[in-house]
Amino acid sequence: MNAAHRHLTRIRLELARTKGFPEGSAAHGYAFVAPLDADGKLDAVAWKSVRDRCRVHRFWGADDEDIGHLVRRPGGSWAFHYDVDGDEDDEAGYRLGDHRFAIGEYVSVRDEDGDLHTFRVVSTEAVMI
Repeated sequence: MNAAHRHLTRIRLELARTKGFPEGSAAHGYAFVAPLDADGKLDAVAWKSVRDRCRVHRFWGADDEDIGHLVRRPGGSWAFHYDVDGDEDDEAGYRLGDHRFAIGEYVSVRDEDGDLHTFRVVSTEAVMI
């Protein structure tokens, strides 16, 4: 691993404003670890060597929390795959590879029911490996 990829980034996404949550919701979202490139986008090359460390934690109000991995699917799209009690479908990010993961940016994730939700990046933190 070269010097540019000696760390991962812990990213927290929280539900953006919706009809049901006009102010958004800090109780609904994802916290995950991923390698980012110099532009703050997911780094597919670096991910290959650290994918076992790219964990995701889904929190959704009073629902049980889910733990899984950030995965790269055939064709190059990204998703959250829940491998602990993994009876759920993957949750696919909408063009996650094209988005910058910087505070204040917005990204969308399609949940296991097929509903698309928009999230705001509320924090990023370097994680040394």
